[in-house]
Amino acid sequence: MLKIFILLMITTNFIFGGNLKVGDKLNNFSLTDQFDGIHTITNNIETIIITFQKETLMMVNDFLSSKSSLFLKEHRAIFINNISSTPTIITKMFILPKLRDYKYGILLIYDENNTKFAKQADKITTYSLENGIVKDIKFLSSANELGNLLK
Repeated sequence: MLKIFILLMITTNFIFGGNLKVGDKLNNFSLTDQFDGIHTITNNIETIIITFQKETLMMVNDFLSSKSSLFLKEHRAIFINNISSTPTIITKMFILPKLRDYKYGILLIYDENNTKFAKQADKITTYSLENGIVKDIKFLSSANELGNLLK
């Protein structure tokens, strides 16, 4: 409980900001992963991958499960899954145990008021960054498109 409180205090500015746009500077922010570890995202990240639905989560998992457990780190990428629309009981009983089986870290957004990242139905959102500045935003429809982005 204390971890969640600290996390909420750290990310207040992040949570209540508008969507990131091309040219915006990404301020450092923190999110918890599927193991309740807190991770601070800094300017060294080059790619942010975000999913908002189970189907897009599965697309990313299909892609990442065939890669090394260090793939995201080697590509200076992070993977974020927005689970804010899922009831807490379902999240704790079913989603988190399943996510803990994955060999890579998944940062989680629990707050439905978090509008920092743009989304489109049935799409994987990606942000390409350079020195913390958003250079490109893409909405991908498949794991193949994600693979092409992360070459």
